[in-house]
Amino acid sequence: MKNILIVEDESLVALEISHFIKELGYTACATASSAAKAMEIMLSCDVDLVLMDVCIKGDVDGIACAANIKNYKNIPIIYISAFSDDSTLERAIETNPTTYLIKPFNTKELEIAIKIALKRDRRQEDSNETDLFGDIILDEVFSYDSRNKDLIMSGELIHLTKQEKQLLDLLIRSKNQVISIYDLENELWPFKESNENTRRALVARLRSKLNYKFIETLHSIGYRIKI
Repeated sequence: MKNILIVEDESLVALEISHFIKELGYTACATASSAAKAMEIMLSCDVDLVLMDVCIKGDVDGIACAANIKNYKNIPIIYISAFSDDSTLERAIETNPTTYLIKPFNTKELEIAIKIALKRDRRQEDSNETDLFGDIILDEVFSYDSRNKDLIMSGELIHLTKQEKQLLDLLIRSKNQVISIYDLENELWPFKESNENTRRALVARLRSKLNYKFIETLHSIGYRIKI
């Protein structure tokens, strides 16, 4: 049974996460509200995965704590935080996390992230090859590397054209929100007149590469990616 360390300074949130991961069949080996306590647990317990908040007690935040943990043992890190500013995300990405979940998150997102993290860790133990995984989880199969704007399916890079990358990045940056046809065309073709056939063809190509998941069309309004 896999042991998961929860680093979270809000006791009710930590308790909620602990109950949930137990329901999934994992062990919440301990909870920590500070980096010092997290490292103490790492030195005394066999931890397989860390769920890390960014804002924790003490002078060392969750990102610095994650970096220290990685120096001690290369195990998967999943960030769970209310912070989503570019500076925080860039710092977090430098620690090579499995993903970064924004509070409030839904339990399905967390379940998928945990499964992918432990699956990747298991593959790395069994093989010298390292599968690709993005920092944004779409589902059990697809993930997205927000730094390189790459789509990844089952650990493999999916080729996207320049405009397909632009479209996917635009949709993911506004995930679960509707992007109007006007805004989409203005960002992808800022110096050209709109062309409905070109837009529809682009969306169709991207949709096919996502196995016809995620992208919703709102007739005469726009598009939305649901993740």
